[in-house]
Amino acid sequence: MSNSRTLAPFACDPDLSRGRRYVEPLSETRSAFQRDRDRIIHSQAFRKLEFKTQVFVYHEGDNFRTRLTHSLEVSQIARTVARVLGLDEDLAEALALAHDLGHTPFGHAGEDALQDMTADVGGFDHNAQSLRIVTKLERRYYRFEGLNLSWETLEGLVKHNGPLTGFPGARPLPLAIVSYAQKDDLELDTFASAEAQVASLSDDIAYNNHDIDDGLRAGLFTIDDLTDVPLVGPVFAEVKAEYPDIDTSVHIHESVRRLIGLMVSDLIGETKRRIAQFAPGSVDDVRRLGQPLVAFSPAMRQNDTTLKAFLFQHMYRHYKVNRMASKARRVVKDLYALLLHEPECLPPEWQALCDGSGKPGTARVVADYIAGMTDRYALDEHLRLFDLQEKP
Repeated sequence: MSNSRTLAPFACDPDLSRGRRYVEPLSETRSAFQRDRDRIIHSQAFRKLEFKTQVFVYHEGDNFRTRLTHSLEVSQIARTVARVLGLDEDLAEALALAHDLGHTPFGHAGEDALQDMTADVGGFDHNAQSLRIVTKLERRYYRFEGLNLSWETLEGLVKHNGPLTGFPGARPLPLAIVSYAQKDDLELDTFASAEAQVASLSDDIAYNNHDIDDGLRAGLFTIDDLTDVPLVGPVFAEVKAEYPDIDTSVHIHESVRRLIGLMVSDLIGETKRRIAQFAPGSVDDVRRLGQPLVAFSPAMRQNDTTLKAFLFQHMYRHYKVNRMASKARRVVKDLYALLLHEPECLPPEWQALCDGSGKPGTARVVADYIAGMTDRYALDEHLRLFDLQEKP
């Protein structure tokens, strides 16, 4: 199905997709990338994001972001930017919706714990886990494992932060990516498409701003604490000057709304400047440019770095967040240690995938099982396995 909009010459054209690993008939009503987006939305892993931590564990408040609401915010920004730049909105949206599928329960605390526990069997990486989910772990189709997504979607999922190989200081590839790359060349030494780059920076815009929102509403820091943060402080001051009697909640919302607008405008402006400078004529020109085509201006990159440092100090390392993160790490490590050595405690369908107590194959199965848990399920499973008063 042809895209009804005129795409830029360097955009990913769904009619020219490199296809799927398993050949399927084309849809009469949807482009290849629309189909990918729909498969992601209907996946079990996507639904679970509703009860996976962004910063606050699900039971800490109904108004805080989860991985699901975060992914929806990223997709909204990505579609806006892609439309203005003449890119394929559906691919940008699909990548925005899929980018966090591989996250463990309890956010980065859970991932750090699982990485520690699996260090001797290849470790754990949430980007690699996202690839593993969409190519293997989702079981919805008779003919193949995974979702059988288009090559461009898989490429963007793996490389949205840039090339993985072929440059000084490149880190060893996670096992899930190594394993898949043996079957399908995702050109790991090049940049991803402009759509993937848009999704990546839309992620930055979304989480920076919703973490300001959530952090303020949770009382981890105050509007006054933001006064000296470049870009952010002046915007909050501007809103207060315009509306001196503004309610605090509305003050936060209006300021965050403006901040998102400023960052989106900067991203579009800098990317248009780069498009004019480099004049890419195809998506392969974007991949082989040697630097990102989609980017913030130098000033906005500095603002972004400063804001991240503020949030790290005042939010991600706040003692209240640290206490919950400490509990979360213990839950994940307890579950992993027990299930690795007692795989008979796993549900039958997971037991069948194991190769014995303490074995590397069992370690990967247990990591997949835990990574797929929601916060709520992990807490309940921990109670079932460790509290003698709980029914198993």
